[in-house]
Amino acid sequence: MSTNLQGRIALVTGAGRGLGSAIAKSLARAGAQVAICDIDVPALEQTRAAVEAAGAPCLALRCDVSSSGAVAATFATIAERFGTLHTLVNNAALVPGRPVDAERRNKHYAYITTPVPRRTLGFTSNMDDEEWHRYWNVNVHGVFYCTREALKLMEPQRDGRIVNIASIAGTSAMSAHSPHYSATKGAVIAFTKAVAAEVAGANIFVNAMAPGGVATPEFEQYHGTLSEAQRRQFWQVVPAGRLGTMDEYASMVAYLAGDHYLVGQVLSPNGGAVI
Repeated sequence: MSTNLQGRIALVTGAGRGLGSAIAKSLARAGAQVAICDIDVPALEQTRAAVEAAGAPCLALRCDVSSSGAVAATFATIAERFGTLHTLVNNAALVPGRPVDAERRNKHYAYITTPVPRRTLGFTSNMDDEEWHRYWNVNVHGVFYCTREALKLMEPQRDGRIVNIASIAGTSAMSAHSPHYSATKGAVIAFTKAVAAEVAGANIFVNAMAPGGVATPEFEQYHGTLSEAQRRQFWQVVPAGRLGTMDEYASMVAYLAGDHYLVGQVLSPNGGAVI
């Protein structure tokens, strides 16, 4: 998809690595001036260098989106540097990537791809308060804090695009192994629809992308830990037989940052995992 973002100012949260970094570079290639934020400063600097190599000015800021004060300070700096903001990509999120998460994921995929007696998998009943709240603080509260600050800039100018990165975890039971993550991504989708209806009359279009699996280095590392049987179980749930590339997802975000007629929609490239 081809998009012209010349003269537009964009912020991508969680842009230090993976999909966030790819989105920042995609927006830069489309002509946008880009601000990026993350808590991983060395990774953030790598993305900044890549964005500038693509020919776009780039402002890199450390920001923990779970802190409303840190978010407000970040947006103040962006407004001081660029004067305004046209595009917000709420990408920053916690994702289930610890060894215990991999164990739950493998258990879930084996359960849904192997004929075994039905039983409870015991994920929710064994989750503690800290883990639950940690995901909500970043994945939901962070989206709200950033959206609130972005609208303060977009509403007076009657111009803006907000793209929230959700997941098929929020639209299906594909991530039953991570009920905390699924709940937060479902909340992001509901928030997207509510805010979209609220602000569309000011030419601020809010949409979400709900990707399936993303081919990141972290995924390759996880995939390398699996047995051959576990790999077959994993691919059994993805009809396309592969994950989406970061560039495939990033180009869709760049499209949503441009001119279109989409309001409150959830676009879900996922290789057929959820149809």
